[in-house]
Amino acid sequence: MSGDQSRARPAVVDRAAFDEQLEVLRAREKAHTREGDAIAAARRRLPMVEVAADSTLIGPHGPLTLLDAFEGRRLLIAYYFMWWPARPAAEQCEGCTWVMSHVGEQAYLHSRDITFAVLCQGRNTAYGPGDAKTSYEESLRYRAFMGWDMAWYSAQPSLDTLLAGREQGLFHLVCYLRDGDRVFETYWTKRRGAEAVDYSYALMDLTVFGRQEAWEDSPAGWPRLGQATRTLGGAPQWPPLRQESGGRPTAQWPRLEAGYPADLGATDAGPAQPPGHCH
Repeated sequence: MSGDQSRARPAVVDRAAFDEQLEVLRAREKAHTREGDAIAAARRRLPMVEVAADSTLIGPHGPLTLLDAFEGRRLLIAYYFMWWPARPAAEQCEGCTWVMSHVGEQAYLHSRDITFAVLCQGRNTAYGPGDAKTSYEESLRYRAFMGWDMAWYSAQPSLDTLLAGREQGLFHLVCYLRDGDRVFETYWTKRRGAEAVDYSYALMDLTVFGRQEAWEDSPAGWPRLGQATRTLGGAPQWPPLRQESGGRPTAQWPRLEAGYPADLGATDAGPAQPPGHCH
């Protein structure tokens, strides 16, 4: 970054000029909303593919199946969580941490017969799978450290089936439909598609500085603080991370300040790998 970032601001105009330009933008926003509705309508008309309902998962009480993960509901949204086996909390995926930190009240999903669950993969794109049981137990401790309460399983025993044709170790968001004892996959997305779960970036996009990330099309002189999903520290300064390695997932800092233990009980798996920007 260069220049005095504190002086970055739009031009100042009167209310009439402001409202006039805002209305022009609003027309584009409404068109964007209508296009989003049309895309959602097309999504509802996609065909589906059957997957093995008996695909094995690992849960806190032992083995179970994909069918069990529906918890009796008709629909299931599964987030496939990346994982660094035998790595400490600070090295875990900042993208997955960002996504899961936005999952709170699930009553609205349940009212539409939808279950939300995390299926931990036990691996990362840059690091192969660890022992399934050990990795799952580590991930459960990470879930507890982060204060999350969504259903949490390991999909590691069935990844070849559940993510057939897709890159394992990359996060995916997958939707399923249950028809009796049969399970069908109806939609999946990856990378920025997972922003469907997020509200922080959506709110940042409404502000004058946006996400403050390098890739954005912003006026010259606007703040460029790097990714919001990983920082070098927490409140009140929130020192930004401008390179891909270092710091820790942003949502971890309040947990540390609150005294939550970050020890995942991981064993040493060799030299630390610099965490990458995983979304």
